[in-house]
Amino acid sequence: MSISFEDVSIFALKIPVTGKVVAVENFARYTDESRSDAIKLVSKLLGVSIEDAEEEVNISKGLTVRKCWLKSRWCPKAGARNTTYPPVECTARAYLLYLLSCTLFADKSGSQVSIALLKLLEDLDDVGKYA
Repeated sequence: MSISFEDVSIFALKIPVTGKVVAVENFARYTDESRSDAIKLVSKLLGVSIEDAEEEVNISKGLTVRKCWLKSRWCPKAGARNTTYPPVECTARAYLLYLLSCTLFADKSGSQVSIALLKLLEDLDDVGKYA
């Protein structure tokens, strides 16, 4: 016996099984070009500087960002004196990226998030159309 998409849709998560296919082809292999593209994507979609994005990609040692980086960057501790807030769209992408990495696209590392998932969140209007 195995779990089907219909089972997931009906019983578990109430996720629709019809819609756009979730497929990401970019960043499959680690090259200088893919690393550069990933850094630009993180900077653009999450609203961080190129330097911050590059530092995070270097620390995570791959085409990923760390979950702790996402959490600390967009969920400051209560009482923190952060007077600059990223745009709402960037915050929404960071939250969705974290959420997706913890649920549907969890991996064995438990601490990394593939930047390829961020590509799916580029147009927030399309997010609800995915299967």
